[in-house]
Amino acid sequence: MNGEQVFRHVPVLLEETLTALNLQPRGTYLDGTVGGGGHSEGICRALDGNCTLFALDRDRDALKAAARRLAPWQGLTLVHGNFHEAHRLLPGIVFDGILLDLGVSSWQLDSPGRGFSYHEDAPLDMRMDQSAGRTAADWLNTTPEREIARALYDYADERWAVRIARIIVEMRSERLFESTQDLVRAVDRAIPKAVRRREDGHPARRTFQAVRIAVNDEIAPLARALESLLSMLKPGGRLCVISFHSIEDRVVKRAFAGFKNPCTCPADAPVCVCGGKPLAVLPEGYPTAPGREEMEANPRARSARLRVAQRI
Repeated sequence: MNGEQVFRHVPVLLEETLTALNLQPRGTYLDGTVGGGGHSEGICRALDGNCTLFALDRDRDALKAAARRLAPWQGLTLVHGNFHEAHRLLPGIVFDGILLDLGVSSWQLDSPGRGFSYHEDAPLDMRMDQSAGRTAADWLNTTPEREIARALYDYADERWAVRIARIIVEMRSERLFESTQDLVRAVDRAIPKAVRRREDGHPARRTFQAVRIAVNDEIAPLARALESLLSMLKPGGRLCVISFHSIEDRVVKRAFAGFKNPCTCPADAPVCVCGGKPLAVLPEGYPTAPGREEMEANPRARSARLRVAQRI
């Protein structure tokens, strides 16, 4: 499957997201994870191009594909960078709505050379921004065993985390990790064959998820980034976030709960003395998940959750 075919895929929770954004003619919007441009195209179509749209992504290949897909629409600005740094990249801009579609995209998974997939034998890269940072191979070859185990457990709930980390360190002492199949072999050695046969899905999927999250630092800055993005909204503007696994969804859920009730006083305090005031309301009906029809058409959508916060 080539990149152009992948980019034509319908994005996850498209109609639900367009509704959640509460789109306004002549509004200003940010797609902080534009990917192949599916959600951005939906925004442009819904408003017939009568909007200002900033499309941000840390992956230069994604921006190139989005530029092709969104070429017919006016009012579009493509920006290379991480949504964690949106305040610096887009200073002074106030938005009517902001969208984040977290995690790895289908086209990244289906591009063998990027190293995200355990199904392909490819260089162990996994960087969303290939112009910066350590590759997955670098991370696996240099990170202490305890830190690898912690990442596997914290970012993927991998119950074999300690054993997988130990096998990785043993293998790299003999030959450094270079390819995705090196990592698959480490997982195969660490997880007993009887357990692998009972696994629902590929036994390496959690390890690949955890390594990818660690390499791209996806979780640690997320809560701060959400708070920063909320501050870039107009009153009444909406921050819409699609997550795909429980770890990142938990961060979003807690951040949004904090926006609704930032009070830090003890639960039994008779009155609030901390001065924390609500920053957002959480519209009813969220989180929402894909319907059966979408999940049947796109199995990767099954774990998606859309959460919404509206700035006060």
